[in-house]
Amino acid sequence: MSTIVITGASDGIGAAAARQLAASGDRLILVGRSPEKTKAVADETGAEYFTADFARLDDVRELAAKLIDAVDDGGIDVLANNAGGIFGDRTPTVDGFEKTIQVNHLAPFLLTNLLLPTLLASDAAVINTSSVGHRLFGHIDVDDLDNSRKYSANKAYGDAKLANVLFTKSLHTKFHPDGLSSVAFHPGTVRTNFAADSSSIMRVIYRSFLGRLLLTGTEEGGAILRWFIEGTPDETWFSGAYYDERTLSSKVNPQAEDAALAEALWQRSAELVGL
Repeated sequence: MSTIVITGASDGIGAAAARQLAASGDRLILVGRSPEKTKAVADETGAEYFTADFARLDDVRELAAKLIDAVDDGGIDVLANNAGGIFGDRTPTVDGFEKTIQVNHLAPFLLTNLLLPTLLASDAAVINTSSVGHRLFGHIDVDDLDNSRKYSANKAYGDAKLANVLFTKSLHTKFHPDGLSSVAFHPGTVRTNFAADSSSIMRVIYRSFLGRLLLTGTEEGGAILRWFIEGTPDETWFSGAYYDERTLSSKVNPQAEDAALAEALWQRSAELVGL
């Protein structure tokens, strides 16, 4: 029996994956922002659950402590960093960071690092939900992760999803020799409410008739997340890689191949979250 932690599990592909995994016999621990929605999915799937708002890093620190206590010596076999979203106007969090980069990158970066001893002890897999947006919109400046110089919702989202890919590669470089595996993937353009708070064109697309025709169903997106969760690292999928749905992809942002940038992003992220 594996212990699987899924963030962003109160809705969308996280909830769909949880429902699909419910009969697996694995121990599911779900994390969501909404207590009501997260409890509902947990009740439906027989999972345990915790709530945390990734726009508050203290919530992330408390979540890590609760997860470590909950799993005790059993460890965590899979951490699916699936929480995220695209937002509207530039909004600072209580921690002082732009919301998009914090929710999509800094919070899962902090959570994963706080759980590292537990993850390493279990030879765990870390699965990061990224997006094709990393290639379309992303261009990271580690000295301006908040995009204070020139902000747009799409640019902020693209940067955050590119950060997910770079984080995946850093995890592989630093910890794969010790047994940890990591992967980033684009789940398809899924019909969820992830762009509901956004002022970008993506919100219009997601709510349009055209969007309903073009977008992937939540269950299909959940099945792709499930495929990574249940897969065997370096057999089903390769550690350190980026996948477009289930397909190993060479179509990545050129910055994703920059090892020096990946290390600079790691160091800057660690500094910002106080590690």
